[in-house]
Amino acid sequence: MPCRVAKARPEIVGTQTIRLLREKREALGLSMNVVAAGAGLSHTMISRVERGLRKPTLDTLLRIAGAMEVELWPLLKEAESSFPLRNAATTSK
Repeated sequence: MPCRVAKARPEIVGTQTIRLLREKREALGLSMNVVAAGAGLSHTMISRVERGLRKPTLDTLLRIAGAMEVELWPLLKEAESSFPLRNAATTSK
């Protein structure tokens, strides 16, 4: 029997993580300007990331999460578990 390994789709995990970060920012009542200043980024960069116009690096995501004083890893895990995983055995053909 072949080994079945589930693979997460990185583009979906990234998009979901950004959505969760935006929701956290809004729930905390933080403006993009406050997060940008705390992360050492521009307001434009935060806006573009949240609107899906920029794909942030892990460093950028960590800086944004740090500026909001939230942990990124639980958000990544939540984003990963929020969609069905594809089976590597069926998608590698």
